[in-house]
Amino acid sequence: MAKKVVATLKKEGGNEYVKVIKAVKSAKTGSYTFKEEIVHQDNAKDFFSKS
Repeated sequence: MAKKVVATLKKEGGNEYVKVIKAVKSAKTGSYTFKEEIVHQDNAKDFFSKS
């Protein structure tokens, strides 16, 4: 079933999206957490520039 979904996304422009992951350091504990989002290719740099 997953293959069908992936094939549908590729046909409808799904390959224009990327998964971005940013490490965010917690001020309270000092440990890192990861923030993940799926954004359009054009907005990937904006994701990393905002805090």
